[in-house]
Amino acid sequence: MRISCLLSATARTFSLLCPAAGLLCCRLLGPSSVVSRRNMSSKRQMDHLERTSNNYRQNTLYPAQVCGIINESETVKRLRIAVHPNFTFKAGQWVDFFIPDVEKVGGFSMCSSPGLLQREGVVELAVKYAKHPPAHWVHTTCTVGSRVAMRVGGEFFFDPSPCEPSVDLLLVAGGVGINPLYSIMLHTADLLRLNRASGGRDYNIGSAHLCYSAKNTEELLFKNSIIEVCQEFPDKFSCDFHVTQQSTDVDLQLLPFVNHGRLTEEVLRKHVDPQRTLCYLCGPPPMIESISKTLMDLSLPKDRIFFEKWW
Repeated sequence: MRISCLLSATARTFSLLCPAAGLLCCRLLGPSSVVSRRNMSSKRQMDHLERTSNNYRQNTLYPAQVCGIINESETVKRLRIAVHPNFTFKAGQWVDFFIPDVEKVGGFSMCSSPGLLQREGVVELAVKYAKHPPAHWVHTTCTVGSRVAMRVGGEFFFDPSPCEPSVDLLLVAGGVGINPLYSIMLHTADLLRLNRASGGRDYNIGSAHLCYSAKNTEELLFKNSIIEVCQEFPDKFSCDFHVTQQSTDVDLQLLPFVNHGRLTEEVLRKHVDPQRTLCYLCGPPPMIESISKTLMDLSLPKDRIFFEKWW
């Protein structure tokens, strides 16, 4: 079945099963379509829609259908989702994730590139297991063929135009915070391929370095693909992985990239140029606050540090 036909059926079914989703593929009006920074002072854990109530959102909710499920790790499932032809996003953004018969709305960052959407009509989400209803549904109920709806939002993205000056990217991820940064990394690789194919007429990144921290190497998502990108563009991409609770031997292929312990100021210093570096951070709030302070201590201007905090 063609994706357009499949999604037309999805739209009809979703509107019947989930009336709270509102209008599918139509303009969404009212306060829920506005955008926010997360409020760190609240003692009560807010859900996704509350935390992002002031953040930018597109005005359209699109039907979508799960067309693939991969176990990315013991605790993370990656969904491959066929979307409506008009669906668009920028590398680093997230979606409001509406599930039939699930009252809570999920909030998940895309872990795929806009290029994959253009080529294949799909996006990918990597969701860590949790008892929060949307994540729990992904891990216990979702199957290939499950129908959902999604709306794009967020001000955390990298989307340079061909005429913009070249910059050096520093991407710092903690845990499942890798998702939007992996999207940015893949998008940057796509831009380099376009630039190469056009003879230098498209955007050309200066360099991109990824610092990625997790408990152990099993929890390092997309690690093999990340290494492949670094090997494809050795003069542009580099990465180092940091593991804090590794209890087994590290795979030989990963060994050159793995550091034991937390990310340090010494490591960051090597990749900070106050005039050229743009830093994107995503992970737990305490990590973001600590890394941001370190970067500013290294003279990186505050307006060159972008972050997304996930609870």
